[in-house]
Amino acid sequence: MTVNPVTSTTATSAVKTKNSLADLDSGDFIKLMTAQLTQQDPTNPTDNNAMLAQMAQFSSLAATTKSSTTLESIANKLDSVVSAQNATADAVAKLAAAQAASQTPST
Repeated sequence: MTVNPVTSTTATSAVKTKNSLADLDSGDFIKLMTAQLTQQDPTNPTDNNAMLAQMAQFSSLAATTKSSTTLESIANKLDSVVSAQNATADAVAKLAAAQAASQTPST
């Protein structure tokens, strides 16, 4: 029986740099999972429960990130509403002061 040698070719591609874990997305998870599956020992594969646990952790992280983004958006909108209310209150106060000054009897 003859065994053919396994050769490897390396392809260069444009690499995106990730600055933090927050920059990772589902595509990165799929790449990592695929690499893990291709590099595992076929005689001792990764436990299904461990793989499902990793997927559940990623789903939980994605949901938390989405919630954080949504809450940040809500906070920004509330800040805009408060600013608008303050501007309206200032304008009403100035208008009331102007009307009071114009209605003062002159001597």
